Amino acid sequence: MSDNAVGAERQILNLIYRYAECVDDGDFDAVSALFEHADYHLAGAAGQRGAAVGDIIRSTVATHAGSPRTKHVTTNAIIDIDIDIDMVTATCRSYFTVLQATPMLSLQPIITGRYHDRFECVDGTWRFSDRSILIEQIGDLAQHLRPGVL
Repeated sequence: MSDNAVGAERQILNLIYRYAECVDDGDFDAVSALFEHADYHLAGAAGQRGAAVGDIIRSTVATHAGSPRTKHVTTNAIIDIDIDIDMVTATCRSYFTVLQATPMLSLQPIITGRYHDRFECVDGTWRFSDRSILIEQIGDLAQHLRPGVL
């Protein structure tokens, strides 16, 4: 694998991990910035971009003293980089597990699924171009979602 491909993989993984960090920190504006140029599809819904992504998360995810009190764990990332001279697009499939603990909920997994992501490289920097979130298993979301969301 070329040094360029290794660098691309690292940038792509950092984007994936940055998303998890921003959501877990309750920094929904930073999540919006990650998807400024990308469509964000949650469980088959129509894609949203930019500020709309943060607004959706902010309106559905409950926070506890400013944080959702979650840890998103992303694993099994399979990255495919377009191996042409420009290396300007890539895809990644990965698993996610969301753990949560609140004063009313002991630490436990609350939801699992897959991310299907597409990326593009613009002026040497990788960014999301599309994220589809596929939900596969649902646990106790009572402390994670705002009342009336389900």
